[in-house]
Amino acid sequence: MKKICKEIRDTLLKNQDLKYRDFSAKLTPTIDKDLFIGVRVPKLREIAKQYKSHEKVNDFLEDLPHKYVEENTLHGLLLSELKDYDIVVEKLNAFLPYVDNWATCDIISPKVFKKSRAQLKNDINRWVASKETYTIRFGIEMIMTHYLDEDFDCSFATKVAKLRSQEYYVNMMKAWYFATALAKQWDAIIPFIEKKKLDKWSHNKSIQKARESYRITPEQKEYLKSLKI
Repeated sequence: MKKICKEIRDTLLKNQDLKYRDFSAKLTPTIDKDLFIGVRVPKLREIAKQYKSHEKVNDFLEDLPHKYVEENTLHGLLLSELKDYDIVVEKLNAFLPYVDNWATCDIISPKVFKKSRAQLKNDINRWVASKETYTIRFGIEMIMTHYLDEDFDCSFATKVAKLRSQEYYVNMMKAWYFATALAKQWDAIIPFIEKKKLDKWSHNKSIQKARESYRITPEQKEYLKSLKI
């Protein structure tokens, strides 16, 4: 193991919280409890800030696969800080196949994407077309993050609606996307629900999550309720 990799693991172990480890393991039942150290997210963010400019940080980013969930989560946080778009995408492509849980997947949010949305579309299309559960989930999350406001793109809604998967963590992200899209772009998105463009589970879960949102009006919630199938 390279020096920085051991140093980072030792740092994570020094910040272990066993009660939080047990809590995290319950929230992520697809992962063996022994693969959790138990480091709270604010502390992981501190550690990421500590190492993001380290001259050997790339050794850690290339040390795949990692053993512990927190090493993967830290990896995602470090990628989110990189400033060169092409390097971020290159390292994401190497890392995403090793992402094996929703929590690690959802914490990855590269800051450079905000300034590179034109480039990002092609990479999102590739991620969403993947056969890897968390690569697809990440792609949908990037659509939700970057293309529901001033850069709204309805073609992405069509792409997400057409996705068919047996994976719970893909379908849940689909529902999260459509619930958020209904809150932000009601007029453009409600036809997807009215015309039943999603699979039944994602359709009903999207309605449920939208009706739980404070951004949806009472009238909209009632209408959505009438569209359940």
